[in-house]
Amino acid sequence: MPPIATVHVYSVHGTGMARAVGRMATDRVRLRQAPGLRFAKLLGTGDGRSFSPRDANLRRWAMFAMWSATGDADRFDHRCGWTFADETCRFDLGPQRWRGRWSRRDPFIGLSPVDGANGPIAVVTRARVRARHWRTFAAATPPVAAASVGAAGQRFAMAIGEAPIGLQATFSVWDDAAAVDAFAYGPAATAHREVVRRTRIDGWYAEELFARFSVLAVTGTVDGRTP
Repeated sequence: MPPIATVHVYSVHGTGMARAVGRMATDRVRLRQAPGLRFAKLLGTGDGRSFSPRDANLRRWAMFAMWSATGDADRFDHRCGWTFADETCRFDLGPQRWRGRWSRRDPFIGLSPVDGANGPIAVVTRARVRARHWRTFAAATPPVAAASVGAAGQRFAMAIGEAPIGLQATFSVWDDAAAVDAFAYGPAATAHREVVRRTRIDGWYAEELFARFSVLAVTGTVDGRTP
């Protein structure tokens, strides 16, 4: 079977919140020992409205990973899954196209893009914002986040990141490629196009990654529903 990407979303409450913080540390060791793992990042989540620490959601955590095969991801879930979580959801993804790096690595190096002509689409965007541009970035992005809420064709979206400030990412799921393109480049995408323009002109990012995926499978729920 070909390599796949997975995004895991874990929702916790009460005492599970403290356990989740601990797992963010101990899972680093588990991941280093996981057969078939090509790349992984443990992530906090937030609502993405202001890209600041006040957005952080301590009741929801996530992981992005690249595996040599689906079975490798299954074995990791079986042996190291968050059984204490109130809800879990796993997105199995086939990389369609990508550009950039994450922590100076190409997570998809050597892969052949999957055919993504039809079906749901997932998008991961990630950036390491230069410290001198952080205030400008934080002031410019809320209109884009606001436009994302209730966007046509969007099934699910959340902010993710390795840190509350400076290392920012988003994960979203859409009905199809047309819905993604309409949000990013359509007539109503003024705020998004302006942010893209300014990142290029002003050099906000020290590093960035954009990746689009075919959604192969979704297992579990977030907020009581399967995205």
